[in-house]
Amino acid sequence: MRNHIPKPTEGELEILAVLWRHGASTVRFVNEQMGGERPVGYTTTLKLMQIMFEKGLLHRTLTGKTHVYAAALSEQDTRQQLLDRLVDTAFEGSAMRLVMQALGRSRSTPEELDEIRRFLDQLSDSTSNEPKS
Repeated sequence: MRNHIPKPTEGELEILAVLWRHGASTVRFVNEQMGGERPVGYTTTLKLMQIMFEKGLLHRTLTGKTHVYAAALSEQDTRQQLLDRLVDTAFEGSAMRLVMQALGRSRSTPEELDEIRRFLDQLSDSTSNEPKS
């Protein structure tokens, strides 16, 4: 059974993205990094990071008088959990429906489509080499 990973909100994902990109950081640094797209108040970032610590999304250490926060979850694990939930809830568990929707709605470059074909070929090769039961 997979450990329960708390589902991050959109704002929490923004903070996690900063921590994944830069590693363990202070609230001030995270707040400065987030300020690029839309202004976010320091106290808002602080409160959100405290909540994330309580939820188990962040680790916190005290360095001098400053708290330093780090992501408790890997980016890969978080993406997988969010994707699993999306497939289960929006696409009735069908990865094919998700892929068809995504490819039908976006403009993939020829290079991206070639990469997708290679990936599908690798998947097909690996499943055809599995022993039959």
